[in-house]
Amino acid sequence: MKPHLLIVEDEPALIELLRYNFDKEGFRVTTAGDGEAALVAVAEGRPDLMILDWMLPHISGLEVCRQLRRKADTRDLPIIMLTARGEESDRVRGLEVGADDYVAKPFSPSELIARVRAVLRRAKPSSAHDMLTYGDLSMDLASHRVIRGGRSVHLGPTEFRLLRFLLERPGRVYSREQLLDAVWGRDIYVEPRTVDVHIRRLRKAINGEGEIDLIRTVRSAGYALDETADA
Repeated sequence: MKPHLLIVEDEPALIELLRYNFDKEGFRVTTAGDGEAALVAVAEGRPDLMILDWMLPHISGLEVCRQLRRKADTRDLPIIMLTARGEESDRVRGLEVGADDYVAKPFSPSELIARVRAVLRRAKPSSAHDMLTYGDLSMDLASHRVIRGGRSVHLGPTEFRLLRFLLERPGRVYSREQLLDAVWGRDIYVEPRTVDVHIRRLRKAINGEGEIDLIRTVRSAGYALDETADA
């Protein structure tokens, strides 16, 4: 089945350019011209990925992203922000509200297609055995087993969900609040410091004697799964 791509953009010429290129690459493309239409389109049929322009009529792309992340059924919808804003602070803001990636205009269609494929791979691991791997660490989603360097790793349910989230997005730094939303859920109140407790438990479980610490702590920012953690 063709991956379903929703392009939310108010420039007709750019919409047609993207539609042509993604059609050619085997995607099923639908479009929306503003933020309100985007939310309606998602409600009518969730796409596999959304390309979302920042500057839109009625409701900004940033607010569309924020609203989708608040809903349980679209919390994990892959979103790539597309905008003329190229400043680092704007990129950070877009990622903080939940975008999976950020592409600044002008861009080449081939670059955007590559970004889309990369985000889809991360969102839907392609292994036939539902395996997530990073370095010598692997997680079998079917059997609920975690292995590192040939040894079995025993995790509690929360640590398992936390590790799975990080394994699906290696290298990216997540704040405590983002981890709480993704692992515990937005409808449950948990102290942000609870994340630190579970990160410590996860570290203790996956990092054996003499092994690289795979979890990187970024002061005042959060945590990431990163092989350079103790470099």
